[in-house]
Amino acid sequence: MQFTHEHLEIQKTLKRFIDAEINPHVDEWEEAEMFPAHEIFKKMGNLGLLGLTKPEAYGGMGLDYSYGLAMAETLGHIDCGGVPMGIGVQTDMCTPALARFGSEELKREFLAPAIAGDTVGCIGVSEPGAGSDVAGIKAVARKDGDDYVITGQKMWITNSLQADWMCMLVNTGDGPAHKNKSLVMVPLREGGKLLPGISVAQKIKKIGMHASDTGLIYFDDVRVPQRYLIGQEGAGFVYQMQQFQEERLWCAASSLQALNNCIEWTVEWAQERKMFGSTLADQQWVQFKLAEMKTEVESLRALTYRACDLYVSGQDVLELASMCKLKAGRLGRLVPDGCMQFWGGMGYTWENKVARMFRDSRLGSIAGGADEVMMGIIAKTMGVAKRPARNQ
Repeated sequence: MQFTHEHLEIQKTLKRFIDAEINPHVDEWEEAEMFPAHEIFKKMGNLGLLGLTKPEAYGGMGLDYSYGLAMAETLGHIDCGGVPMGIGVQTDMCTPALARFGSEELKREFLAPAIAGDTVGCIGVSEPGAGSDVAGIKAVARKDGDDYVITGQKMWITNSLQADWMCMLVNTGDGPAHKNKSLVMVPLREGGKLLPGISVAQKIKKIGMHASDTGLIYFDDVRVPQRYLIGQEGAGFVYQMQQFQEERLWCAASSLQALNNCIEWTVEWAQERKMFGSTLADQQWVQFKLAEMKTEVESLRALTYRACDLYVSGQDVLELASMCKLKAGRLGRLVPDGCMQFWGGMGYTWENKVARMFRDSRLGSIAGGADEVMMGIIAKTMGVAKRPARNQ
């Protein structure tokens, strides 16, 4: 994949925005354990950055996914992981199915304001008893007249303490686990206040991703019109699996610059750090370790770019997207950990950017499908593991 002049201009615009509007405030938002999503998203919406790949009819730019990948990669310039993740939820996790399968009415009501940055969205899949096991969700939407009445819980939900709406995966039938689920748009707030039947049980305190708010949300007989259904009833599991492909490519792309930054910070430190009559960078084993890490990151870049090329051409990239996600999660653990070792005691301080990345990046092997789930998918596409029966 080759970035064109247009790709590079979008990256320059986003980089300027990050330098001016985000990085100067990251430490403050990390301390507050939340960034002002409405404020940041509105400014990004004004720049056209929240709808690069979305239809022009709803305020997007109608570009192919390579532009979304270029944006995701540039988000790696942000000095923490929480803010990029919050942005990624808006652009690549809670809106793809809405844009692809939503009705004209739904796209006018939910997608257009999200692209403009007037509303904040979140994706409601994980539950206290169902994370990577998407088929195991328990939230239910039963029909009552023209409404769905929703009951259940959603946990680990990024942006949910500020979100205006949720793209929510719920059980809408009693059939097989992969055919009884639907994606439904659920308004959460009006005028900043939670709607009846919706409650935030707690703000989850995490070891990393501090600038990103994460909640446990309860739904108690919450009524939404049945017209808020995305696409066909019972097709939600399939829609979400397709949505995951973009999410997993986003995860890989957004890690590239961040991983390179971590290595570059460490190179600069190693060149200055005096020890045993020379600098740390003079030690050959340090040079080799940093060279190896850089090579691994560039391998991930090549894999991610190839997957993006195939995705843009209309091919199914389930296997490659899973590989990208797996490799990004693994490098998110290996690179910050290896770099932190070279920083010594300074690397173990709270304010050190490598230490922050060490905390933030650990989520990469868990969220959006754990490493083991990715390996399971890859094994199935390879034909090594059996696929589930069609009626399950």
